[in-house]
Amino acid sequence: MRNTFHLPAALKAAGIASLLAASHLCAAETIKLGLSIPLSGSGANWGKGSEWLCGRAAEEIKAQGGVKVQGKVYDFECVGYDNKYNAAEGAKVAQALVARDGVKYVAGSIGTAPVRALQSLTERRNVLMFTSAWGTSIKGPNFPLTFSQMNSVNEISEPMIEYVMKLHPGVKTVALLNPNDATGQETEKVAKAAWEKNGVKVLVSDWYERGTSEFQPIAAKLNAARPDLIDLASTPPADAGLIFKELKALGWNGVKVVEVGTGADGLVATGKDAVDGAYLGAAVAVDSMNAHQKELNEGVRKVTGENINSVQIGFYDAPWAIKAAMEKAQSVDPVQVAKVMSTVRFKSFFGETGFGGKAVYGSDQQMQLPVIITQVVGTTLKEVGRVQKK
Repeated sequence: MRNTFHLPAALKAAGIASLLAASHLCAAETIKLGLSIPLSGSGANWGKGSEWLCGRAAEEIKAQGGVKVQGKVYDFECVGYDNKYNAAEGAKVAQALVARDGVKYVAGSIGTAPVRALQSLTERRNVLMFTSAWGTSIKGPNFPLTFSQMNSVNEISEPMIEYVMKLHPGVKTVALLNPNDATGQETEKVAKAAWEKNGVKVLVSDWYERGTSEFQPIAAKLNAARPDLIDLASTPPADAGLIFKELKALGWNGVKVVEVGTGADGLVATGKDAVDGAYLGAAVAVDSMNAHQKELNEGVRKVTGENINSVQIGFYDAPWAIKAAMEKAQSVDPVQVAKVMSTVRFKSFFGETGFGGKAVYGSDQQMQLPVIITQVVGTTLKEVGRVQKK
C-alpha cells in the first residue's frame, strides 16, 4: 500500500506561490526603459524623482505578473541617463542610449532641447519615446513614435488663466517671463495668446538665461511695467521663488502665477513668504491625494526631499501605457506598439486614462490628464481647481 503525504494547506499555498515566483523569474525577459533626464544641476530633483517613479511602476508591473506577449513574460528595468537639461548633453545621451546601448523604449525624457536631440535618433531608429517636453514642434503625425506623458502649456494655459481671472476679475495687465530656450519660447507663444484671449494686455514678455543666479535686474524690469499680474510661465520653482522675492523687495504685490509651477517646495525654499498666494499649473497638492498617491509621494520625498510633481508623474504612467500597448499589439516591436498606443486605456497616477490631443497636434499622442490648479498658502500647497479632459 502506497502512503500519500499531504502538505498542510498553508505550506502548500506558500509552496505554490514560491513556485510561481520562481517560474516568473525564470521565464521573464527584461526590457530596458531608457530615461533622458537631468540628474545634476538645477533640474536634478525632477530627474531623480522621475527615475524613482519609473522604477516603482516597473516593480508594480512585475508584482502583477509582468507584461504578457504571445505566451512570454517581460519585466521592465528603468535606466537613467543625465542630460543636464541642455541640448549638448541631450545629444550625448541620445548617442549613449540609442546608438551605444540599443534601448528600444524611452519611458520618459525632460527638456525640449535635449528631447529634440534624442528624437532625431529615436524616430529614425524605430525607438518609442515618451516625453514631458512641451514643444509642438516635436509632436504630431510626423513623429509616430513620440508620445507625451505630461500636460503641456497647450493643455494648461487656457483653463488655468480662465480660473485665475474668475478669482481676480480686476486683472487688466500682465508681464511674462520665461527661460530663453526651446521650452520657454514654446511656452511664451501659448501663454501670451491665452492672456490676450482673456482680455488681459501683455505689457512685457521677457527672457532670462538658465543658470542665472542674480535676478534683481530682471525683477526690476518686470516691476517697472507695473503689471497687475506676473506670470513666470515655464520658470522652474527655485528660480521663480528668487524672482518673487526680488519683486517683493521692490514693493510689487500683484497676482502671482507660474503656469508650469510644479511644486511649492522649491518656490518656498528660495522665495520664502514672497511666494504666498502664487498659483501653479503643474503641481499636485498632497491633501488631495489618495492612499496610493501618497505612498508614491513619500517615495519621491525620500529621494528628492520634495513632494511629487507633474513632471515626475509621467514617468510612473509611461511604463503602464507601454505595458497596455504591448499587450494589445501582442508585440514588443516598438513600431507595432506605437501603432496601437493611441487606442489603449491604461493605469495612471490619476486613474485609468488614454490618449487624445488630435485637435492640437494632429494626432492622439497626448496622455489625457487633469489640469490641476493649486495655490501656495503660507508654506502649503492647496488644490483650488481641476479640469479633466474628456
